[in-house]
Amino acid sequence: MKEIVLITGAGGMIARELSKKIEKEFTVRFLTRKKKHENDFEWDIKKGTIDESALDNVSHIIHLAGANISEKRWTQERKQELISSRVDSAGLLLETVRKKNIKLKSFISASGINYYGTVTTEKIYTEDDPPGNDFLSEVVVLWERAADDFKEQNLAERVVKIRTAVVLSKEDGALKKMLPTIQFGIGSALGSGKQYMPWIHIEDICSIYEAALKNSAVDGAYNAVSPQHTTNENLTKKIAEVLNKPLFIPNVPAFVLKLIFGELADALLEGSRASSQKIQETGFHFKFPDLKGALEDLLKKDN
Repeated sequence: MKEIVLITGAGGMIARELSKKIEKEFTVRFLTRKKKHENDFEWDIKKGTIDESALDNVSHIIHLAGANISEKRWTQERKQELISSRVDSAGLLLETVRKKNIKLKSFISASGINYYGTVTTEKIYTEDDPPGNDFLSEVVVLWERAADDFKEQNLAERVVKIRTAVVLSKEDGALKKMLPTIQFGIGSALGSGKQYMPWIHIEDICSIYEAALKNSAVDGAYNAVSPQHTTNENLTKKIAEVLNKPLFIPNVPAFVLKLIFGELADALLEGSRASSQKIQETGFHFKFPDLKGALEDLLKKDN
């Protein structure tokens, strides 16, 4: 019998790609707001409702649910939604696991590289470093705490927290947003452009989740970030180079971004590096450790 894996955040790009990667070895179920497929089960985080049969005989939960950080301005209401979509959803899972008297083999939660703070420094952060002191750090700390509850309450043998960098995928996310302007020759870096931009190829982030699922020695927090560091400006230039497009436009001034995005602009204008050594020490190997190679894989398939 295949072990059953329950994935939340079914509509996200990682969930879609990850399910393809593991479906031969595991039975995959999804928790989603609206059932579309046979292996979908409905839940409503705001109402606190869940189809409990989704957890029947489940061995692993991969918790990817969470409202998009950069989709809207951060009003107080939006901030609460960003936290609730991560923390309350984990809490609903925890209560259901407890109610059904399940002991999970693993609870694997998405997390954010913003754990270390929205700052630009020369420091390269490791998993041993403390959290930052801004809003995104707060979100990630609460998110991880909700995951840790599964182990502390003896509901999971291990808890893995994947501190995810910017995921590069042509289908969704930051790269998809950057492509149109660069393709028209009007792309530009943001602010100084010197802020670091931790990144990871979609295939590598899915492989990290697969490794976390299969390798029982993987436990705790891991930075899911490519070994090669880059800045916002360098990323913009590399995309243009791979697409063979010119870049004529000067950087977008910081004040313009702050006018458009408010507090959210800080997440675009600041960024530091993080180390991937810990995940590599588990035996994990990046397929796309190099930025240019990653971009060529993503952008040249259709060109």
